Amino acid sequence: MSLRRCLVGLWLVPVVVLAQQPGADTKTMHPVRIDSPPVIDGQLDDAVWAMVEPVEDLHQVWPTEYAEPTEDTEIYVLYDANALYIGARLKDKTPEQITAQVLRQGERPNNDDYFAVIISPFNDQRSGYLFEVNPNGVRSEALYQDGNRTQFDWEGIWNASSAIHEDGWVTEIEIPFKSLSFDPRSDTWGINFTRRIGRNREADGWVSRNRSQNPVVSGLAVGFDGLEQGVGLDIIPSVSMVESKDYDPGSSTSNFDPSLDVFYKFTPELTGVLTLNTNFAATEVDDRQTNLTRFSLFFPEKRDFFLQDSDIFEFGGLGRNTGANSHNGRPFFSRTVGLSEDREPVDLMGGVKLAGRAGPWSLGMLSVRQDATPTVDATDIFVGRAAMNVLAESTVGMVFTDGDPKSNLDNRVYGVDFQYQNSRLASGRTLEADAWYQRSDTPGLEDNDEAFGFAVRRESFEGFGGFVEYRELQENFNPALGFVNRIGIRRLSTAVTYFYRPRNSVVRAFQHRIGYNRTERLRDGQIGSEFLNWRLAEIQNHRGDRVIFSYVPQRENLDENFEINDGIVIPVGDYEWDNFRFEMRTGQQRKVYGSLTYDSGDFYGGTKVTWKPQIAWRPSPHFLFDLSYEVNDIELPEGAFDTRLTSLRAEVVFSSKLAWVNLFQWDNVSNVLGINSRLHWIPRAGQEAFFVINHNLQDEDRDKSFHSQTADLTLKFNYTFRY
Repeated sequence: MSLRRCLVGLWLVPVVVLAQQPGADTKTMHPVRIDSPPVIDGQLDDAVWAMVEPVEDLHQVWPTEYAEPTEDTEIYVLYDANALYIGARLKDKTPEQITAQVLRQGERPNNDDYFAVIISPFNDQRSGYLFEVNPNGVRSEALYQDGNRTQFDWEGIWNASSAIHEDGWVTEIEIPFKSLSFDPRSDTWGINFTRRIGRNREADGWVSRNRSQNPVVSGLAVGFDGLEQGVGLDIIPSVSMVESKDYDPGSSTSNFDPSLDVFYKFTPELTGVLTLNTNFAATEVDDRQTNLTRFSLFFPEKRDFFLQDSDIFEFGGLGRNTGANSHNGRPFFSRTVGLSEDREPVDLMGGVKLAGRAGPWSLGMLSVRQDATPTVDATDIFVGRAAMNVLAESTVGMVFTDGDPKSNLDNRVYGVDFQYQNSRLASGRTLEADAWYQRSDTPGLEDNDEAFGFAVRRESFEGFGGFVEYRELQENFNPALGFVNRIGIRRLSTAVTYFYRPRNSVVRAFQHRIGYNRTERLRDGQIGSEFLNWRLAEIQNHRGDRVIFSYVPQRENLDENFEINDGIVIPVGDYEWDNFRFEMRTGQQRKVYGSLTYDSGDFYGGTKVTWKPQIAWRPSPHFLFDLSYEVNDIELPEGAFDTRLTSLRAEVVFSSKLAWVNLFQWDNVSNVLGINSRLHWIPRAGQEAFFVINHNLQDEDRDKSFHSQTADLTLKFNYTFRY
């Protein structure tokens, strides 16, 4: 079946008037001010908790919104001058079935039972924080971006303790006001609560709309008074000792690197950061990816300095979806700073950052001095971002970048954007729209240096939803501090999704989706890429198991030869092929879980078969073994080859404060076996110690005889002094 005939199905989707759903009236609660804080020990037995009228009126968010929860929950909220205290009694008629598999601090317990609180101190329907804790007391936190997206790589300083009892489990949370940005003149914050029951994947919430909970969809906490942030000063010294060895030519180096981060709140809403001799030696390594395309892949940011207040620097809704294509055109992507072209660390001599809010404005400024490399001089980098709240949930803003960390050329980018959101439609759905424009200025690249785009999305977890997006990146558009993997193109993406959720059935949800993507070259107007992702069926049960059947016809028009593998070159031409895909995943709350993806079809005039099996075993909260394998067997008229990628993650979790995580990765393209072993000790939030070993071994002759290539050993400590 040709791609063109398949596209007819996209236009046959009927236009549906979405039915009215139950609305979410604004709920209000009143935190109780106390003089003496409770002990955070997971017992909820301090007398101060009895002063509170608990919040009990939760309802189901999943699987059936507004239905009665299967278990009762009581939530207590207190505060004093220094912190917000939240206690929750999560009753359970079968406490032996409580799911509490995650024990490692830093791992999100999203398949366990957990309790979460959402707070929006500015009550602006845009910004906020998410704090989660499971029955083992494992904490997880996130920043909200654009009102409903979460950035879980952010790390805040807070405290929590949990315990399982005979009638359920209890948790107590302490969130210091020093960890938050807020307006001390306001007595009203946005607040919401979530309880998840792991065994049946039920989620209960206080306020929800369209099965969503975020700063846009929340209740109110009223009556805050006399909140203090102290001086607003955090001083975080750290020291790293690194021993590195290069086995060819047999050299080694030793480094002792002190570094310093200083955080100061100029106002309760606006934070300045100073970093000196920044060291990222203990940062988690990237997961390897197989690339069979002509375009670069996207690797997420993992470094704490850049993750702090990263939501402020988001622009135009770019990167809202997964995949590198979604990120293409971002004016600022922090992974360009402090990393070379081959993703090797480059020292940062120092940097300053100012980020936060002032009235209706969100402001962010970042200036970094990057050390010289063998090919690039020491570089000064600057990013400025400002956005103003308009309408009820929307923003209009601008961005400016200056500097190029990977060349000695000047580079500047100017951009403006408008992000619209309306979560108050009569149907209960959310409507989002983005529009943006950028222009770059690079010596030697004159004219055709603009980029612009727009997107409209109507989210829905039941019935019809979808989006349409257009973006254009001209031939000389060059955001040196951003992310681009394809320029000189215009791209149209659209999708229509239908969710059906039967009642009283073993099937929890059925999804059907048709997505279309078309990329044209600007210089000749010809199609560069085109594909249809037709998800014929996705079926999910109440345990989180799902199967997916997809049909993906694709077209690639090569205007230059493409070397897909060493010595194998696909010639210029117009290629069309069909792919059939089967995916199966089991719920990760199980002790043994896994997934399987099988993809088969034509490929550039030949054939390609892809297998991606993955299996994980968690015999107890103290151990996790996760093995994945990916193989692509490819036969082309120009030659045959295969790519293989193996990854093994082995974790030993001694307690919620001490964990040993090992990652082994091998691929037959580089033929490098990479070993990353990290011992991570967190005596309490804000205090960390790392012992990290990285060792790369290569099989240069491909005779299954591996020899050491490089190795390094890192010992790092940091401690937060808070005033």
